[in-house]
Amino acid sequence: MKYGELVQVYEDLGATTKRLEKTAILAEFFKIVEVEDLPKITLMILGTVFPSWSEEEQGIGDKLVMKAVADAVGVSVNDVEDAVRDEGDIGAASEKLYRKKSQMTFFSQALTVDFVFNQLRKLATISGNRSTSKKISNILELLSSATGVESKYICRTITEELRIGVGEGIIRDGISQAFGIDKAVAERAHMLTNDVGLVAKVAAESGEIGLKELSLTPGKPVKPMLAQLSPGIEESILEMGCALCETKYDGIRMQVHKNGDDITLFTRRLENITLAIPEVVDMIREAFPNEDFIAEGEVIATRDGKPLSFQHILRRVRRKYDIEEAMESVPLKVYLYDLLYFKESTVDEPIIKRRELLESIVSTNENVELSDIVQVNHDNIFEAVNLFNKSIDGGHEGIMIKNCSEPYIPGVRGKKMLKFKAEPETLDAVVIGGVKGIGKRGDFIGSYLIALRDENDELRTLAHVGTGLSDDDLAKLTKLMEENKIQEKGTRITVHPKIIFEIAYSEIVKSPEYETGYSLRFPVVKRIRKDKGLEDIDTVERLESMFKG
Repeated sequence: MKYGELVQVYEDLGATTKRLEKTAILAEFFKIVEVEDLPKITLMILGTVFPSWSEEEQGIGDKLVMKAVADAVGVSVNDVEDAVRDEGDIGAASEKLYRKKSQMTFFSQALTVDFVFNQLRKLATISGNRSTSKKISNILELLSSATGVESKYICRTITEELRIGVGEGIIRDGISQAFGIDKAVAERAHMLTNDVGLVAKVAAESGEIGLKELSLTPGKPVKPMLAQLSPGIEESILEMGCALCETKYDGIRMQVHKNGDDITLFTRRLENITLAIPEVVDMIREAFPNEDFIAEGEVIATRDGKPLSFQHILRRVRRKYDIEEAMESVPLKVYLYDLLYFKESTVDEPIIKRRELLESIVSTNENVELSDIVQVNHDNIFEAVNLFNKSIDGGHEGIMIKNCSEPYIPGVRGKKMLKFKAEPETLDAVVIGGVKGIGKRGDFIGSYLIALRDENDELRTLAHVGTGLSDDDLAKLTKLMEENKIQEKGTRITVHPKIIFEIAYSEIVKSPEYETGYSLRFPVVKRIRKDKGLEDIDTVERLESMFKG
């Protein structure tokens, strides 16, 4: 398939904000795509060439792409930077510069999807001496054969900012419409495989029958089931009838996979952290029988048997060097609480049975324990309250409240699993801009513009926040903002949505000043969530429900 055909689809998708129109565009396109090409096409529509859980990444910064564009068009890097400031992103800047250089000549052979896909994947394999120049040469090989509009999307795919307003949900709906698949069947297949490309291929080849046969695969992470906020312990338990209440630990949520002899550890963002915490692999191997499984738990940092703050465990999983030294200085402990697979998928079983199976196969020790838990109903709600108090006294966050009869639903946030914490509920928001400070903070970005996701996965502004950040935080954040900069005008800067804040506040209020229609009174940055990504931020829908509540 010619790359230009895919680019035209990008253009059509970017020209509408309506979900149904985007779905229809994709459905018609999927019908003409060769079955074998569907996995790579769906990835490229998401603006990437690697699945979200892959350890491989292109690792290309904007400045390197700017250098490649400059070489392709025959201008200086400063000219490219000026165009980026004017247009707002490297892709649009590239297209503008190509138009200005109308006398440019291109190779007669048009780019193909295969060539672009494979060339971009090669970027992840380039390392060592002269790696920067080799990467630029690789990108230049694409740009030299591209038209202006093709260059726009090549650059955007490299920086993983496609800007066409399409997420996995719209692609999944497009697959359903293209191949006559019931949406519920496609959604379940996607939930279990976490691979929209596989769903597209199987739907085209085998229809609903094939999709219904897809299941979990140890070694391939699945999106975690997510919790809503509990309005209160008693109210939640009475509504559920029967609930499993367990301690909520302040650590890194971890998905543990064993496939053959390999044990792999993933975060809630599906990042592979196996090499960062090798002692946990040994702990897990000792605790479980020699069978394939997928389990969930929380890994926390400890000292003298007591839990340390979240930042300690975050530093451990982000560490790439001196791992043995870190193992000694920051000991880790694992609390297991769910079992998604043991010889076969268990996600359709109610949590009470999954928990029973987990308890029957795990050999606990000083490093691996099962989460502290009680089963409650309207007769013994006091036990849930006692567990909450015990958890808080033990230095943990609160409790989880899970409906006894509910299955595991990957990637879904619902009322079947709730969290009740001692502190007021916070919001996870992404930084999309900022304003430079004044006085002694004049060298820093002092105020940060944050945003939430709407129903179309578009970012909507919510508030400016600067309180809660130390000078050290501001220095690091200012550097990150510069690295992710899209545009700078005067004291204001616009950035790619990469930095996630956890925000505390006193009240949600209506406000016409921001795109959500709301703002926050006295917002404070509680912490920078390096363990979360753009897909994890809160939604406008949740904000509205919290406001009404």
